[in-house]
Amino acid sequence: MLKGLAITPPIVGRISIGKVVEKGGRRLPEKDDEFTITTQVQTKDGWMLHPLNQSLRKDGNANNKLRSIPVRVMFNDPDLNLRASYHYFDRQTGRPLCVGNGEHCKRSTVDGIQELSCPGPDGCQMGQGGLCKPYGRLSVLIGDEDELGSFIFRTTGHNSIRTLVARLKYFHAISGGRLATLPMELKLRGKSTTQSHRAPIYYVDLTIRAGMGMAEAVTEARRLDEARQAAGIDQQGLDDAARLGFAAGAFEESAEEGGAVVEEFYPPAEGGAEIPGAASGGATSLSDKLASKLS
Repeated sequence: MLKGLAITPPIVGRISIGKVVEKGGRRLPEKDDEFTITTQVQTKDGWMLHPLNQSLRKDGNANNKLRSIPVRVMFNDPDLNLRASYHYFDRQTGRPLCVGNGEHCKRSTVDGIQELSCPGPDGCQMGQGGLCKPYGRLSVLIGDEDELGSFIFRTTGHNSIRTLVARLKYFHAISGGRLATLPMELKLRGKSTTQSHRAPIYYVDLTIRAGMGMAEAVTEARRLDEARQAAGIDQQGLDDAARLGFAAGAFEESAEEGGAVVEEFYPPAEGGAEIPGAASGGATSLSDKLASKLS
């Protein structure tokens, strides 16, 4: 296995609840009230739609909003299906510079990758000003065409991350650890808060498949798990391989993927002003920027 390169689940598509639009000559993120399933191909008009984006709508009608998606997950371990951490990205290159869990972090410094304590965004001088955010990546399977090809949902939303973590932990416990065979669905939910000025905000939830009760879903998970074992499928081996793959690199997100993440979740400051601590243009090297920041 290549050292320094994280081996993550193969991605065949994306799931989002928003898009990036151009306003006043600037590309800015815009939230939506439905799911959009896309391929990994991006054109000047945005991400190309995946065929599932149309087929999963009621009656195949494009006017019907896509607010639930039948899914399964690839692994029994909840922490392998949802990767959640605090992320600080270089706004210019898209490279992750620091990734932590609120206790420990891996940070790119002038002396290489270092493991340091992580107080979280509110207590970290480097991550002030919205530069460091909770960042979650949920990998799910849609359909049976590719049982190892995942669709990825990325989010920096507290509501989505908190809800998905809880659901995966609970479903893992109640199914006796058979998370990979449990029939589930992604569901879009709305809520309003004082911070949203009573306007609805949307987040992603994970529930038992529509039309099934908890007991029925767990029974189906047990039946499918036994059938897969009889066929020789080693789910524990798959989980172990994924765990080793994630641990093989310092950062899971590449600069190539990070660029799209920065554009969607780390928009520039209003008026194009530089956010304090963000990467700036010019000939200054990344090492100089980090040294200046850390000093």
